[in-house]
Amino acid sequence: MGKSNFTPATGLFLPGIVFIVFLILKLTGSISWSWWWVTSPLWIVAALCVVAIAISTCYVVHQVRRNNKNYR
Repeated sequence: MGKSNFTPATGLFLPGIVFIVFLILKLTGSISWSWWWVTSPLWIVAALCVVAIAISTCYVVHQVRRNNKNYR
């Protein structure tokens, strides 16, 4: 067998970097935002993932129901 070229993703993603910047600014007193806005890069990404999963699930359920209806 050949040598595998798989390398796992490492490092911080962009929302993680933005969160760290916001956190440092909040802790040093440079910004007076609420903690909701400081943590927003994390929960916005999580919310988008939940929405994407919900849309994907609805699409799959729709396709399965449509295909099952054709067999009756």
